[in-house]
This record gives sequence, structure tokens and C-alpha cells, in this order.
Amino acid sequence: MQKHLKIPSEVIEIIKTLCGVGFECFLVGGCVRDFVLGAPYKDLDLTTNATPSEVEKVLSGYKIIETGIKHGTVTVIVNSLPIEITTYRIDGKYDDFRHPNEVTFTQSLIDDLKRRDFTINALAYDGERIVDEFNGIEDIKNKIIRCVGDPVERFKEDPLRILRAIRFSSVLGFKIEENTKNAMFALKGLLKHISAERIRVEFEKTLLGKNAKSAMLEYVDIFGVVIPELLAMKDFNQFNPHHRYDVLTHTCVALDGTVEDKNIRLAVMFHDIGKPASFSMSSDGVGHFYGHAEKSYEISRKILKRLKYDNKTIDHVTKLIKYHDLDLQASEKYINRLMYKLGSVECARDLILLQRADNFGQAPIHNERIEKFNKIDVILNEIEKKQLSFSLKDLKVNGRDVLSLGLKGKEIGDALKFLLNAVLDEKVENKKQPLINYLKIIK
Repeated sequence: MQKHLKIPSEVIEIIKTLCGVGFECFLVGGCVRDFVLGAPYKDLDLTTNATPSEVEKVLSGYKIIETGIKHGTVTVIVNSLPIEITTYRIDGKYDDFRHPNEVTFTQSLIDDLKRRDFTINALAYDGERIVDEFNGIEDIKNKIIRCVGDPVERFKEDPLRILRAIRFSSVLGFKIEENTKNAMFALKGLLKHISAERIRVEFEKTLLGKNAKSAMLEYVDIFGVVIPELLAMKDFNQFNPHHRYDVLTHTCVALDGTVEDKNIRLAVMFHDIGKPASFSMSSDGVGHFYGHAEKSYEISRKILKRLKYDNKTIDHVTKLIKYHDLDLQASEKYINRLMYKLGSVECARDLILLQRADNFGQAPIHNERIEKFNKIDVILNEIEKKQLSFSLKDLKVNGRDVLSLGLKGKEIGDALKFLLNAVLDEKVENKKQPLINYLKIIK
């Protein structure tokens, strides 16, 4: 374990300033964990035995924002770097499953660390030494997620911690300690008290983790409390030679086969969620899922709305799901028309990524599709270079141009669609004069 962690000089500056006048001050929580792991940090949180008013007095030479004064938190800006500083505190009861009813300031760092969620987040560092009252360093070394103290108490305080444990397991690749895991399953019903927005954040971060496959497979029953549609996929045998896994396992393996991108991971997670509702079996014992893409589209749209995703994300992700089962062709004409259907090159690229992931989770007999996907990627690159049109707004002529040729009313729209199809079929170049000339000839 390295004695000195490489932390920003601005943090050291604040620690030294507060300690220089007799107070204690430590970097605390997840950022210490990240520094120990050598991972990128996000928020910089300090904790001190100084009260908020004392912090403001000592640091009066800096810009200070009272971000959470009720709970003892102020934010100081040092060289444009925001650093949160919170007074040591003891939390009261959590009647709303999120916020303590009251907080009491304390002079004890250990009392403050006791209220943290997991041992790996209950570390404090003052630039010289790490305070590790709950063996968080050992758990980091052993890649373990463990609650501080009694896991039942920690999860009753804020049930979202149940999903946070899964998220840390997915992102860090750590295992969840047995007592902590047992409490998670026992108390999973408390997640019904948590807002959709908070659930969305943890679910999304779990999907983006490097160990999303194992996290979702092991803890689907917990996520099923807030996304019950997931449970239908569990152990659902596909009875089909094209698939070597049940629906959930196929889905989670597919997560392993794609990039860490929000839209792609969401589309992969939900692309087959309509399969159980679409299942039928032929007389030869083979399972079929006719219309499952449309069903998955409908179900996933409801889930994403319930999780309060923005409309742009919902539209993009569900469009990928709706068309994920298309038998794509590696020809420029076909891909031009595909982009017209999808609306953008970006959406077409994401559809290829989704189909690659889907293919990754299927039987090996479909490995020949990889070459087709590679060819389509090349075609997409060429289309971008040529700036070929794939929607009416991309045409280099507009309604006024067509109007000047003597067309009226519905004829104008029909002419523009006609020109678009001509461009998609590569019969005319997408430039203003060639398009006008082409329309004159046909007219």
C-alpha cells in the first residue's frame, strides 16, 4: 500500500489550511477509494471537525458556496476546482429512506465514518496517513464489497445502497460479501420506496460496468423489484438451435460483446425483453418468437418512460430495438435506405453495434455475420465521405426550388420524395443543379 496518494495540490492546500489553525481535515469516501485503486476520481470530498461557519471563516479567501449548509456541507472553489467540505456528523433515523431526520455534528472522525455505506468508501486521508477503521483497504485488496457495520441497518437507512452495491460490483469487478448480499435480497422490496430517477442512475451505471454480465445475471431478482419485466427472461429456454442460452443469459452475454455506451447497453439489455410474450413452438419442438422485436419495442418504451429517461434517449434506444432483427444487407443501396428509415448515420452505426452484440450472444453458427458487419462499416464510412442524402432535410433542393418549376401543392412533396429516392438509388448526385435538371427531364 503506497503511503502517499497522488491527489490534487488544491486538496492538499485546503487540508493544510484547516489543519494549520488546529482543525482536522481528511479527504474521504469514494475518491480515496479511487486514489487507492489508481482509478479516475469524480468528486473531491473533504471532512473536518470544523463547523460550517468555522470553515467559511478559515477559508474566507476562497470562493465558497453553501451547497448543503443544513447537513454541514459547503463547497470551496480552488483554481476552478470544486471541493466539498462536510463537518463530521452523526445521522439520525431515516424515515424517508434517503435523508436522515436530523444530523448532529461531532468531533469524532470515526463516528462520521461509521455512517458510510461500504468499507471501501469509509476511508479517510489527510495527505500523510490513511484512516481505515473498517478494513476498507483489505477489502479493496480482496475485491470485496462489504457494508460498514450491520448491512440491514445500512440498507434500511437508504435502500438505494442495495443497487449501489451491485453497481460497484459491476464497475469494479468486486464480489459482494455474503452477509451484505443476504441483506440485499432480504430487503430488496424496500426499493419500491426509491424514486425512478435514483434507480435509473444506478441501473445505467451497472449496465456500463465492465462486469455488467455477471452483475445482471446474479442480481436480476433485485432489479426485478423495480423493473419486473426483466424477470420473464430469467431461465426462459429458447428451444432454438440458433441460441445456446436462455433469454436472460443471452442478453447478459450480449452486454459483454459491445461498447460501454449508454444507448447501446440499454438497447442490448431490452432488445429481447419481448421474447417470452412472443414465444410459440412448432410441431418439431423448435421455439419461435414471431414479432418479438415489436413487442420488445413496446415493453422497453414503457420501462424507459417509467425510469424517467429523456425523450431523445427513449426514441433512439427503442428505434434500435425495433429494428434489431433486420436481416441487413452489405450493399450501398440497402444501407442508404436503412439510414433513411433510421434517420441518421449514427443510428445506423448503433444498430450495427447492437446486432454485433446480439450475434455475440448467439450460437457459433452465426459467426459468419461478423464479416458482413465489417463490410457494412466500410460502406457507412464511404457514405459519410460522399455525403449521400438519406432524409428530405439533407436534399440540396427544397420546396421553393421545386415550386419554381411550376409544381404546386401535393406535387411539391411528391417531387422531393421522388428526388430523395433517386439519390438513394444513386441515379442522381445530391447537388442542387443536377437534382433540378433530373426533375426537369422526368417531368
